[in-house]
This record gives sequence, structure tokens and C-alpha cells, in this order.
Amino acid sequence: MINSIVIVALGIISISMLLLIYRVVKGPSVPDRVVALDALGINLVGVVALISIVFNSFAFLEVILLIGILAFIGTIAFAKFLEKGVIIERDRDS
Repeated sequence: MINSIVIVALGIISISMLLLIYRVVKGPSVPDRVVALDALGINLVGVVALISIVFNSFAFLEVILLIGILAFIGTIAFAKFLEKGVIIERDRDS
């Protein structure tokens, strides 16, 4: 029973990911694309968690943490780029 529910959830999340990929490619503005990329990272965490349930393994938990950290850092970098135009500020006064 749980396997069929997980497979249905994987199907729904995969449809959501396809729609988010469309939003990343054809987004009306750059902030919309950044939000779609962040949501894509969150959906990827969900997919890996569901696959971990299907395989009945704890080995994917580190992968989930890594994807979450990288998605967060990527979102922060994009937000900083959109706000200031640069990601790493270099002070060349000295």
C-alpha cells in the first residue's frame, strides 16, 4: 500500500518538476526563474526522500542534506546577484 502511494507521489512531483523546468526556461523575469530553481531544488529533495522510502534505505539522507544546502546557497547567490549585480564583492581600496 505504501509503495503505491509513494509511486503516485513521485509521479505528481515529477509533473511538478517538468512545469518548474518550463518556468525556468520561459520565465517572464529573472526573479521568477530564481524562485522556480529554488522550488526545483525542494522538489529534488522530495524525490530523493521518496526514493529512500522505496528502497528502505538511510543512505540517501546525506544526499538530501547536500541538495538542501546547495539549493540554499544557490538561492542566496542568485538573490545577491539580483540585488547588487555581483556575487563576491572585492574591496580594492587598499
